[in-house]
Amino acid sequence: MRDHSEPASRVWTGHATNRVQWLLSVAGAACLGLGIELAVASAWTADRAPLLMAVIGCVLVGLLMLYGTLAFVHVSVKVDDHSFEVRCGYIGLPRRRILLDHVVGADFDPAVTPRQWGGWGYRWRPEKGTAVVVRRGEGLVLTLGDGRSFTVTVDDAEAAVRIIRDRLRLSPG
Repeated sequence: MRDHSEPASRVWTGHATNRVQWLLSVAGAACLGLGIELAVASAWTADRAPLLMAVIGCVLVGLLMLYGTLAFVHVSVKVDDHSFEVRCGYIGLPRRRILLDHVVGADFDPAVTPRQWGGWGYRWRPEKGTAVVVRRGEGLVLTLGDGRSFTVTVDDAEAAVRIIRDRLRLSPG
């Protein structure tokens, strides 16, 4: 059982940004623009199917690239007395909130890489757990009560680990 009799603690916030991913959003915007240009400037005469497939393909790929990069170019992490919350992108979606009652451990990882997780973004690997990876570098790894782990790349991850460990103190007995 956790000891909740201690006075309220401070809130820790951290962020991480990957400026390289902005280049991918430019490519997504270019693909979207190409799809719009094809739709507007093309003569929609005989055999429309290939042209329609090209327009839809360019627009969809462009939108997916834009969302994928803008959603995972930035991450915000917040630790308060009761929870650990991760918000992706500048609009905060997707997001994940983990109650500290469900956390059994917190560790610092000085070298999280997208390659370890299969790329940037919100990742799941059965043998490793779940991760939000927006850049290579330091991160924190939570061990959850069900045996799963949750990793996030964030600046000053060591401070977050110290605060989480401090809040995970168990009451005697």
